[in-house]
Amino acid sequence: MLDTPDEHQDIRAAVRDLCRQFPDAYFRRIDEERGYPEAFVDALIGAGWLAAMIPEEYGGSGLGLTAASVIMEEINRSGGNAAAVHGQMYNMGTLLRSGSPAQKEKYLPDIAAGKLRIQSMAVTEPGAGTDTTRITTSALKKDGRYVVNGQKVWISRVQHSDLMVLLARTTPLAKVQKKSAGMSIFIVDLREAIGKGLSVKPIANMVNHETNELFFDDLEIPEENLIGEEGRGFKYLLEGLNAERALIAAECIGDGYWFVDRASRYAKERVVFDRPIGQNQGVQFPIAEAFIEVEAANLMRFKACALFDARQPCGAEANMAKYLAAKASWQAANVCLQTHGGFGFASEYDIERKFRETRLYQVAPISTNLILSYVAEHLLGLPRSF
Repeated sequence: MLDTPDEHQDIRAAVRDLCRQFPDAYFRRIDEERGYPEAFVDALIGAGWLAAMIPEEYGGSGLGLTAASVIMEEINRSGGNAAAVHGQMYNMGTLLRSGSPAQKEKYLPDIAAGKLRIQSMAVTEPGAGTDTTRITTSALKKDGRYVVNGQKVWISRVQHSDLMVLLARTTPLAKVQKKSAGMSIFIVDLREAIGKGLSVKPIANMVNHETNELFFDDLEIPEENLIGEEGRGFKYLLEGLNAERALIAAECIGDGYWFVDRASRYAKERVVFDRPIGQNQGVQFPIAEAFIEVEAANLMRFKACALFDARQPCGAEANMAKYLAAKASWQAANVCLQTHGGFGFASEYDIERKFRETRLYQVAPISTNLILSYVAEHLLGLPRSF
């Protein structure tokens, strides 16, 4: 396996050791069944990896985003799909940074112990898309509770989560001076909400990724489930999204190394015209270029994580890390598929599965075009394009 030494070798070795218990055939079967890797997730929880960012006082490991990103990277690097669990990491950040002491005491110990899962975040809406300030799902206060009405779409892991982070408008868009104002963040107990004001409609998709449409019809949420101050939810959301983008970047880097490793191995073993195909520059140069791109993206990932862990602004770095890593993994995926030729399309090689999985990150959780717009406006001072 291609490897670049860093200070996280103990974590890498331990996660790889766990992942060896779930080889390619396991994830291939889960993909074919359109299932959820329950046994794999249980193993991660049992080993404490999904509680990595929870402080020790609440039963976690007290690690930062950098370590969490290494865990996510190694899952994908081992041939798995961290999308089944990554929500727990970045949703945790919202609770850790903006939750009240009472909320942390209520939820974090049980999350660390594996009794609760906080895998889901409900932000995107059909009429808003990536323009989050245009959301219309409302949460209006009434008799000490919030009553939620509206719709969300592309909300992942709802069916495999106990808790969900929800962004909703507590002040209508027409009544705020700034579009980003008037939104609030809540913790929703899905065990109580589904069927009692919240309905879930699964969305079939090209990747085995459990995602859904949500419909809120007078769902009641206790007042104490409000995270932070009412109306400041967009600010809290951005902090969580920076963590999300850095973690997604790490997963793409894991994918990128996986593709480069598989392509290199096959290029050395596959003999055509009495020579290994990897001896031909037309084969080896694209693999080498893919490796270089993954290595470069890796550096930006670590920069974004280091800033986040130091509680420094990291929006630009998190966005650029996600952009570079998603681009690098997609390039590596294409190179790997091309290197394998027809065999790359055979399910038994797992390339087509990973090919589909890594393609998602050109679109979500934020599209590459929106990142380019962000960099153009906020870093280069160019006029806003939308």
